[in-house]
Amino acid sequence: MNVRKMRLYDTENIHSGEDRDEYEKDYARLIQSPAFRRLQGKSQVFGAGSGDYYRTRLTHSLEVSQIAREVARRLLKTDPSLSLKEHPGLMIDPEVVECASLAHDLGHPPFGHKGEEVLDSMLRKDHGLKYEGNAQNFRILMFLEKRAGSGSGLDLTAAVLLGINKYPFCIDEPGRQKGVYRKEWEGIESLREAWGMPVGCATLEAQLMDLCDDIAYSTHDLEDGIRAGKIQMDRRFFEDDRVVANVIQEITSDPSYSPANWEGIDQAAMVKQVLIHYLEQWEIIYAECDREPSRTRREMKARWVRKFASEVGIIDDPNKGWKKVTLVRDGKENVELLRTIEILKKLAWVTLIKDFRVQRLHKRSEVMIERLWGSFKSYETGRLIIPPDWLESYEAQKDKWSWERLAADYISGMTDAYAEKVYAEFFASRSGSIYERD
Repeated sequence: MNVRKMRLYDTENIHSGEDRDEYEKDYARLIQSPAFRRLQGKSQVFGAGSGDYYRTRLTHSLEVSQIAREVARRLLKTDPSLSLKEHPGLMIDPEVVECASLAHDLGHPPFGHKGEEVLDSMLRKDHGLKYEGNAQNFRILMFLEKRAGSGSGLDLTAAVLLGINKYPFCIDEPGRQKGVYRKEWEGIESLREAWGMPVGCATLEAQLMDLCDDIAYSTHDLEDGIRAGKIQMDRRFFEDDRVVANVIQEITSDPSYSPANWEGIDQAAMVKQVLIHYLEQWEIIYAECDREPSRTRREMKARWVRKFASEVGIIDDPNKGWKKVTLVRDGKENVELLRTIEILKKLAWVTLIKDFRVQRLHKRSEVMIERLWGSFKSYETGRLIIPPDWLESYEAQKDKWSWERLAADYISGMTDAYAEKVYAEFFASRSGSIYERD
């Protein structure tokens, strides 16, 4: 039995053709799912619907999948350890990495990270539960989504499910901020045991997906920021001490911050160096592109993606007795380039997310989600205003899931526009027909 292609349920679908590979079936199940379609209406940085240029969660996921697939193909050609196939978690299939990348953001609620933050706060305060986007991925894939022949999730292969699982922990353990909710963790843990996965270690495919997500964030969000005029391509902006200080603040306050990676480094000097290098490269490409901003943005993005992606490699991780997907130069982890990715990610964050106009949108979305939660959180009132299929699902599964979790599922599945529509129905004066279809 191929443990990489095993499924938790493997329920029969009489309409499924036998001429497709299992990963091709996973790909089809993902891109044809409502949860995947809804990503087109969920914010990346700018609110979905802000314009026809800016990225949404859908386009971001497609771009991550493209980068990850191409890197996976290169690694298969250049890394001899992958041909050994000595462990199911130490293998890389481009199709698996592509599927994992397409699915990695399904659990994000409307209004980006602010929506995630507010839902988590409400659930913790009212019911001692957690909400986290990565954990919600598995709620969607293993329970909420439906497919023909399956009453519980999309029933993806083990390789794809573990390829999405970059935080291989149960989030309901005390102190955990990232992971998988307990019910879904039971299934994920059984797959990990079948594979013989070391505790706390992610598969190479999950690590590759995660790194390519960082590469996309550090390049594509900057392209959007430049297009929006939030990042001004001049020395006055890039040499501003406040920008440098804000980038450092975001780096050091990030929960994933590792002081060891910055040991002996003058952070202010390195941030300034990276920012000036970024500007100088822009000036060179701008001249090459006949001073055309649109061409310059695209070429700038492409060169930085190529720079990062070309150095992705696999090394031994002696701390875990496992393998590590990271940026590699001369057989060693390229910590300097990893720091560069982090600096560019935080530059996007402090110039886009921290912009006062974006913060005003976040405040508005915070109010909407809080009031929507207040409307749905109680079963007695919520059951009267939630769609019938959600109520049926709750009644069929209430021995496994609390009403509060189902209410959070419903809100988190909304697109930005749909959340605003429901909010307007409840709290705003509007005209319309009750026969409008949701």
